[in-house]
Amino acid sequence: MDDTAYRPLLFSIAYGMTGSVGDAEDIVQDAFLGAARARRDGTTILDPKAYLTTTVTRLGMNHLRSARVRRETYVGNWLPEPVVVPADGTGPAEHAELADSLSMAFLVLLENLTPLERAVFMLHEVFGFAHAEVAGIVGKTEVNCRQIFARSRARIAAHTRLPAGAARRSEGAELARRFFAAVTTGDLEALLETLAPEVTSYGDGGGKAPALATPLSGRDEVARFLIDLFRRTAARGVRVQPSWVNGRPGAVLRDRGGNVLSVLELHITGGRIQALHGVVNPDKLTHVGGQPS
Repeated sequence: MDDTAYRPLLFSIAYGMTGSVGDAEDIVQDAFLGAARARRDGTTILDPKAYLTTTVTRLGMNHLRSARVRRETYVGNWLPEPVVVPADGTGPAEHAELADSLSMAFLVLLENLTPLERAVFMLHEVFGFAHAEVAGIVGKTEVNCRQIFARSRARIAAHTRLPAGAARRSEGAELARRFFAAVTTGDLEALLETLAPEVTSYGDGGGKAPALATPLSGRDEVARFLIDLFRRTAARGVRVQPSWVNGRPGAVLRDRGGNVLSVLELHITGGRIQALHGVVNPDKLTHVGGQPS
């Protein structure tokens, strides 16, 4: 099997480790180049999947260690770079095949873990690697990895506020359709029906674009904020392009010229929107392509 067949898996792992599309793509490319150099130097790679997975995971861990200081000084709420796939499904295969569990809410939770904990937890929980396989990837014993996983799972559970489970794709798409119809027409009552009582809205402007300074919670507060926000964006000619964002329903907001202004992800469980994640930091939107609908 050609190494590139593993690209979707490797991209998902690298993105899950870094929360950055650009950094994930760079890490995957570095892994491919490293494998090619090893072969040229006479190394026989018996298990390319294991070799590449190990390289990507360890590069991701190194990246996280250097990124910690930048995250600590980040202005406002930090959200990962969104992985956007247009509603028609076009786009890079590795984006379309991103592991569904790598939602923005999940990636924010992973920020509570050390790089090693994050790697162990994600490889086993998200990608289904056995503890023995994880041990080989991160260079620890199997017993140690089991302990790290248990500790990481407890830490994640302690920080989790959202209900478990995710809506089926068709159910989520229908609720998203109702949500965007309500906010774009200013129908407050219809919008309230799509939101959970304790819904929370998060915004990431990185100090470079207007965004919520702190999360906004409560159905009434969030609904009125959204109605006002979309009323103002409509007056500027902003268009809403339905999309899949990190495997969840969402949208790309574009100006009249088709330039990306923001990306919104809807976290849906229990038939209601539990959280909204809006990225407006322009540095995190440069990779979002496609054309306005």
